[in-house]
Amino acid sequence: MKHLIDTLHHEGLTLVISSEDGTLHRYTHRGVKDLLTLVTETPAVLHGALIADKAVGKAAAACMVVGGVRQVHADVMSEPALDLLGAHGIIAEYDTLVDHIINRAGDGWCPMELLSRDEHDPATIIQKIKAFFDAH
Repeated sequence: MKHLIDTLHHEGLTLVISSEDGTLHRYTHRGVKDLLTLVTETPAVLHGALIADKAVGKAAAACMVVGGVRQVHADVMSEPALDLLGAHGIIAEYDTLVDHIINRAGDGWCPMELLSRDEHDPATIIQKIKAFFDAH
């Protein structure tokens, strides 16, 4: 995991994934969109993967659960994300644990965290995320 975390920080990335075969995948987009694309279009990238991420909220955690991720490290992780990952046997570690992920303006909840707050089924959370992006 240290190599992934170092890659995340030294290359200025938002997400680094080491697939089960050891292939490194690097991402720079903010938010959950990269994980959503992976879980819906190329789920093999996530199956058994190790992940280092800048921020993991519950919506991102749902993508990781459905994708079959093995372990995740986040610079910042929300308590609901930690709970969801733990409930599905995914090893989760973080630098900072927060009550919830904040929005980009810094003045409220992240829309994805709000969207997933009261839902406990990862597949349903993913459907809600898709619906959100389809509407925006």
